[in-house]
Amino acid sequence: MYKVAVSREFIAQHYLIGGDWGRENQLNSHHYRLEIIIQNEQLDKHGYLVDIVEVESAINDIVSTYQDNTLNEFSEFQGLNPSLENFCKIIGDIFCSKLSSIKLSSVEIKLWEDANAWASHTRTLK
Repeated sequence: MYKVAVSREFIAQHYLIGGDWGRENQLNSHHYRLEIIIQNEQLDKHGYLVDIVEVESAINDIVSTYQDNTLNEFSEFQGLNPSLENFCKIIGDIFCSKLSSIKLSSVEIKLWEDANAWASHTRTLK
């Protein structure tokens, strides 16, 4: 199994809903670190798992959407708590739609909200 990972950092804001989350119930910023891990059993005819330039472009589009914005204001978060777990899935949905023509076994979205805490969401694509 081959894996390729690409990461980016960005700052975005959110506030949690639906529970007593202390200061997380108030608008606050996180310095997120996004890592997208792509996996497949075979390489393409050029010996690559994926075109990293294409992956970077997709990630840059995603990051530029959320950079310096409040997650709660995006339609994809309507009715959802903007938790790390939900954010991972949303990023995965967007990322996979941008690379739908590439055959992959799985994509894992790993997202840190600080140096100590992260969540991930993995989807099998075959």
